[in-house]
Amino acid sequence: GNRTTAVRWARILQSLGHRVRVSVDYAGEQTDLMVALHAWRSAASIQAFREKYPQAPLVVALTGTDIYRFLNTDPEPTLGSMDLADVLVCLHDRVGQSIPERCADKLQVIYQSAIPLARPREPSRRFFDVCVIGHLREEKDPLRAALAVRDLPPFSRIRVIHLGKAHHQDWAVRAEEEMTLNPRYLWRGEVPGWAVRKALAKAQLLVLSSNMEGGANVVSEAVVAGVPVLASDIPGSVGLLGDDYPGYYPVGDTAALRELLRRSEEDTDFRTDLTERCAALRSLFRPQAERESWRTLLERLL
Repeated sequence: GNRTTAVRWARILQSLGHRVRVSVDYAGEQTDLMVALHAWRSAASIQAFREKYPQAPLVVALTGTDIYRFLNTDPEPTLGSMDLADVLVCLHDRVGQSIPERCADKLQVIYQSAIPLARPREPSRRFFDVCVIGHLREEKDPLRAALAVRDLPPFSRIRVIHLGKAHHQDWAVRAEEEMTLNPRYLWRGEVPGWAVRKALAKAQLLVLSSNMEGGANVVSEAVVAGVPVLASDIPGSVGLLGDDYPGYYPVGDTAALRELLRRSEEDTDFRTDLTERCAALRSLFRPQAERESWRTLLERLL
C-alpha cells in the first residue's frame, strides 16, 4: 500500500514540474525537499536528511501504523520524525484527535484519489457480490467478511470476492481452508489494478474490515466507482465517510457485519442511502483534487 501511494504521489509531483526520485532509504543524495512516507519506518532517513539539510522542507506522511500503533509502542523514533517535519500529511480528517497537540498545527489532509471506471457499473444479477480488497494481514482483519457470510440463509445471494496477497503463508492456508468450508467466499489472491476495477464494476458493496487504517485508498476507489461501503468503525474510515454514515459496525463484530450485509441485500432503501452518501463524497477523491492539494502545499513550502 505504501509503495502504491509513493508511486502515485511521484507521478503527481512530476506532473507539477518537479524531478522526483523514489527510494527506500535516503543515502545523502542532493535534493531540495523530502517527502517521507511513514514516520516510524523512515525515521533514519528523516534524521539523515534533516542533519544534511537543516533548512530544507521536510514532509512526513503519517500512515495508519504510525498513528495507531507506533506512537504507542515505539514513540521515540515516531515522534522524533514528526517533530522534525515541517508538514505532516495525513489521509483523513480525524488524525488530529490521535496525535500530540504540539504536532496538530503541522497537519495537512490530502485525500487519496481514484480514477472513475471506464464504463458504467454492471453488478452481477446472479450473485450479490461483496468485494474485500486488501492484503491478508493482521491489521486488515481480512477474513471478517468471510466469517460473516458463513451462516446466511440459503436464499441469500451474497458471496464475498476477496482480492489481495497473503503476507504470510499462514494467511494463505487460512484463506484456502475458508474457501473449502465456506462456498460464499472466493479468495483470488493478488491481482493487477485492472482486475480490481473489474471486480468493483460487478460488486454491490465493498467491505473494509480493518483494525487500523491511515485512510484506505480502497474507500476512494469504491466511492469513485459508485460502490457503497460497509466499514469497521475505526477513525481511519470515519474520517473518510463521516460521523453519521450508517454503514459502520464495531471492529471484529461478525454478527453486526452479518446484519449489515443482510440489510444491504434485502433493504433497497438502505442500500440506496449508502450509495447516495458515498456519491456525495466523490469530489473529495478526484485526481484533480489530490493534485491541487500537493500543488498548494509545495508552493507554500518552496
